[in-house]
Amino acid sequence: MSPTSSPTPTPEPARGAVAGLQEIAPQLSMFAFEQQSLTSDDYYTPKWIFDVLGLEFDLDVASPPAGPPFTPCRRYYTQKDDGLIQPWEGRVFMNPPFSKPEPWVRKFTAHRNGIAILAVSKARWMDLLWETDAKITLLPSNLKYETATGEAKGIFMPSLIMALGDENIAALAKLGKLR
Repeated sequence: MSPTSSPTPTPEPARGAVAGLQEIAPQLSMFAFEQQSLTSDDYYTPKWIFDVLGLEFDLDVASPPAGPPFTPCRRYYTQKDDGLIQPWEGRVFMNPPFSKPEPWVRKFTAHRNGIAILAVSKARWMDLLWETDAKITLLPSNLKYETATGEAKGIFMPSLIMALGDENIAALAKLGKLR
């Protein structure tokens, strides 16, 4: 299947919609410009994770500029599309920018259907996530992401995968113990 980027619909604000979460101001735009070069956010989810999950996604909400290299998805949003302001439909996959994951986590928990991989480091969004009913599994401490140049590279902090939605949670259980 060849993923295609969809036209830019009317922006919608990202808001925490899970009971008990503090509301945030609308996120009107995450990015001021289209991605022109590689950044410290360019760490792609390894293919083996998708192989184990065995799912197809309707949408990759934070895809690399040339499209997702491994994500089995029908559509994707790049930095140019700004997936944070676009509507999310169906089962989503999210590997958000490591530099600012909190608004993405808020929108993901409000969407309630998908799987997300996140780097964990003394983050306020982790406190928010912990208060939801998302299921979580930790990934191996020696996890290697793939860079845009095809190099396998670890990061200095642990990573987790979270899921919302029954089918997504069942798939996530294939990766390890769930909390």
